[in-house]
Order: sequence, then C-alpha cells, then structure tokens
Amino acid sequence: MTLIEWRREFETGNPSVDFEHHEMIDLLNGLIERMRAGGSETDVSSALGEVYVKISAHFALEENLMQRAGYAAFAEHKDDHECLLDRILDIMDAYDDGECRGQLEDFANAVQHWFVGH
Repeated sequence: MTLIEWRREFETGNPSVDFEHHEMIDLLNGLIERMRAGGSETDVSSALGEVYVKISAHFALEENLMQRAGYAAFAEHKDDHECLLDRILDIMDAYDDGECRGQLEDFANAVQHWFVGH
C-alpha cells in the first residue's frame, strides 16, 4: 500500500519545488515500505537519515523562495517544517533505541497527514 499518492494539487508551479515534492513522496513511500517489510536495521536507519537530509534541504529551498517572495505566512510555514523535522528526529532516535516498531504507523500517518495537508 502506497502511503502518499501524487496529486495535481501538490503542484506549486515551481519546477524545482515540484520535482523535489515528487522525490520526497518516493522517498517517504520507500521508507515506509522498508519499515513495514521489516528491513534490516542498517537499511531502515540509513533510509531515515536520507529522508531527514532530503527533507531538510527541501525545506531550506522552500523557505528561501518564500522569503524572497515575501510570503505572509512564512513564520507559520517554517514552524510546520520544524515540527516535522523534530518528529523525524524523534523517530530516528526511537528506531536507534529499538522502540520504533510501535511508532511506525503513527509516523506513517503523521507524515501522510502533514504532506497532504501541507
């Protein structure tokens, strides 16, 4: 089961942002697939790290574009980004501590809800 399906409503009109949105969806879907399939600890840990790095870089791009455009809700949007990054770090820590299995579906639901509602 795919966590996030691409929708036209995710398009921003900025080719760089839209390309990265596609990449993030693929990356998140791949991560959840690995976790659900019981991937090796090293594989899942590496995938979590990759998700964190890619999403951090994407948020930096978005935030730069928003600031240059004078986006009125910049502070709120940046806070949303920081909350998701904190959640990913919490999952990474829980996974490294062996506690992640119970949080997998919570994480998947949070990411799906955030991405679709964002």
